[in-house]
Amino acid sequence: MTTTDGRALAGLAALLADPTRASFCLALLDGRAWTAGELARRAGVAPSTASDHLTRLVRGGLLVQERQGRHRYVRLAGPAVAQLVEDLAGHAPTPPVPPRTLRAASAGAALAYARTCYDHLAGRLGVLLHDALLDRGVLDRSGGLALTPAGVTWLAGLGVPVAPLRAARRPLVRDCLDWTERRPHLAGALGAALCRRFADLGWTASGTGRAVRLTPAGRPALAAALGLDPAALAPPPTRDTGPARA
Repeated sequence: MTTTDGRALAGLAALLADPTRASFCLALLDGRAWTAGELARRAGVAPSTASDHLTRLVRGGLLVQERQGRHRYVRLAGPAVAQLVEDLAGHAPTPPVPPRTLRAASAGAALAYARTCYDHLAGRLGVLLHDALLDRGVLDRSGGLALTPAGVTWLAGLGVPVAPLRAARRPLVRDCLDWTERRPHLAGALGAALCRRFADLGWTASGTGRAVRLTPAGRPALAAALGLDPAALAPPPTRDTGPARA
């Protein structure tokens, strides 16, 4: 690696080394475009501070922006950036601070169970999907993660054509380290397609923020498609954190 390469890598790392900028990127993992004001409120910083940080992230290529009237919208620059942010979050050594209220605990449990990671499923449900597809022979990792011929047939039965996914300008299948489960969930064009298909079938629905929930009809349907007991897809109960502190 040359000195120039080292400086470029250090510059990229510096963009995410600030807690405010890192929190912006984590929020944008929901795949939506946010305004600077929304991100400022999320991070608890002044709008002018948020604007400065967003300018640096856009210049560094991690975010893209567009303007509509007075509003400035930003989003992650693409799936590769989302993968980078999620991978780094998965390697973060410091555990999150335990929630102090039942509401916060419920929100945290919902995100840990199922959420979107940019455009694919993450959390416990995402990891279960990844593992079940390997067990069913839809995916194979003997020579690196790949879709099998049997997987093409399985996807056709689900109404997911593979040809457009192979033509996409991103990997068809890819592991993405899950920051709550610390194990891989499925990313790539196939991960995104399955996330969309489950929603189109009514098997999943959006929750608060990035959270995703299985619908009453979706749990048995997805379990049947994956060859799992529906109980395996049940979210864990939320623990009572006790009285909230002032």
